[in-house]
Amino acid sequence: MGAGYVGLVTAACLAEVGNRVHCVDRDRAKLHQLRGGHLPIYEPGLDAIVQRNAAAGRLSFTEDLGAAVADADIVFIAVGTPPREDGSADLSQVLQAAQSVAREAGRGMVVVIKSTVPVGTCDRVREVMDAELARRGAPHELRVAANPEFLKEGHAISDFQRPDRIVIGADDEHACALLRALYAPYSRNRDRLICMGVRSAEFTKYASNAMLAARISLMNELAGLAERVGADIEAVRRGTGADPRIGYDFLYAGAGYGGSCLPKDVRALVRMAEEYGAPADILRSVQQVNIRQRGLLYGKLERMLQGCLAGKTIAVWGLAFKPLTDDIREAPAIDLIRRLLQAGATVRGYDPVAAANARRALGHRAFSIAADAYSACEGADALVVMTEWREFKSPDFRGLAHALRAANLLDARNIYDPQYVRACGLRYEGVGRDGSSAKGMLPAAVAAPVR
Repeated sequence: MGAGYVGLVTAACLAEVGNRVHCVDRDRAKLHQLRGGHLPIYEPGLDAIVQRNAAAGRLSFTEDLGAAVADADIVFIAVGTPPREDGSADLSQVLQAAQSVAREAGRGMVVVIKSTVPVGTCDRVREVMDAELARRGAPHELRVAANPEFLKEGHAISDFQRPDRIVIGADDEHACALLRALYAPYSRNRDRLICMGVRSAEFTKYASNAMLAARISLMNELAGLAERVGADIEAVRRGTGADPRIGYDFLYAGAGYGGSCLPKDVRALVRMAEEYGAPADILRSVQQVNIRQRGLLYGKLERMLQGCLAGKTIAVWGLAFKPLTDDIREAPAIDLIRRLLQAGATVRGYDPVAAANARRALGHRAFSIAADAYSACEGADALVVMTEWREFKSPDFRGLAHALRAANLLDARNIYDPQYVRACGLRYEGVGRDGSSAKGMLPAAVAAPVR
């Protein structure tokens, strides 16, 4: 249930190994698009899997829930849980889906919550379904399990087909055994399935994303200090990540985290802590550092342009929150562009796949989409690299220096060598890279005269 990002990837990948899958959604326009072999989202490799399994009859798209669950063994609920204003997750779609399943189910089955939900949601789902079954006088039982997703946008197919872990939350052996059988094709050479209590599984998803967000925010905070003491955060990253207890993943300073998961899940954890009366000091700090990082990038660009952004033209490479996706939800690039537009700047953006989404989200006369990366820079006062797409990794820096009206480059992802970029005639600014002005400086407490 739900033909969004998680539901569509799950449906396609389960069909790929031989299961018969009905993907249910209420959005008729989306269903028409999918039946025609077109995807409403961008995810590398997903279109081929959807088309192949739809043609083979293993994957279908429907709004008829009754027909879909008529012979189902397992129902995955993968609908949205958008954040409310207070940061808590809106569970209305999940609970409505659960009630609909109980209303339509004519046999016993396992209902699996795939959506990211707060701890205790499966208990509420069970209550809703039991109440509906009792109202109907239905004799069968609907078992509830949690199966959080750990899919990285841009790598969702490989993450699903070659998972590092499969977390199952179930309070009865039947549900766990059925899901173990379903996921057996992905655990042939090593058992990746971890079965635990329902509440532990629900919490695992949030805990994982909180850990990742914390690494990003800590690295960005260290980058700010590195600039002041004259260190290069990229060298520090290599030296720190070499410790196997730390590793290199999510150890990059830059524009901060965005997307549909990390910001929402950290906010939801903070809200959860408030509800249960638990401290959340680190989680709140993770949020604050991420918000502050976006302001720091704006400040860097403002200083590069001598404090005046009004009337300036800024080129922005990368609009999605990360490469290999068209997702712009809470993307740092979108936040920066909004700030620039408010300051009176003109912005030309370029992204290989997220341009249309960015145009719809921004809708400002001073924002335009360039046909390619280099045309975005023609006559611009600065280039800002906000997403590390592969095609941005090795540009013609000398050509950029000539194309830009003012040769300013803000590397918000630290993907370039500062010395080489400067040698090509560009003024370079990274994140935690340029500590040259701090060399020879002493901390204020040491440099101040003794009285």
